[in-house]
Amino acid sequence: MSEQNSVPEAQGSIKIAEEVVAVVSGIAASEVDGVAGMSNSFAGGIAELLGKKSMSKGVKVELSETTASIGVSLIVNYGARIPDVAWEVQERVKRAVESMTGLDVLEVNIFVDGISIPKDEKTVPEETE
Repeated sequence: MSEQNSVPEAQGSIKIAEEVVAVVSGIAASEVDGVAGMSNSFAGGIAELLGKKSMSKGVKVELSETTASIGVSLIVNYGARIPDVAWEVQERVKRAVESMTGLDVLEVNIFVDGISIPKDEKTVPEETE
């Protein structure tokens, strides 16, 4: 099972599973213009093995008591400016996770694993003899 983070409260504690932070991160990242999708670089777990779509695909989370470090593996649309897309993903993921969980996001690392080329722009080079 995934690890959970525990936030002490006066009346008890709140536990947030890594999967929850990963889903929030995946949704926030996928909403950025220029992101074609998430990559399978980070192993998806049992949901992917069973063929179920997971919003946490391509997201790796490390939690401590009050902090989170997040890695997001992306496929970017051809023509998008990669540094701009990466920066926007970092900002949106950080803002979404902090506002929804109360955790302090220490870092959001972006891994660009590929470029998505629209089908109408794909060309097959002609062979010459």
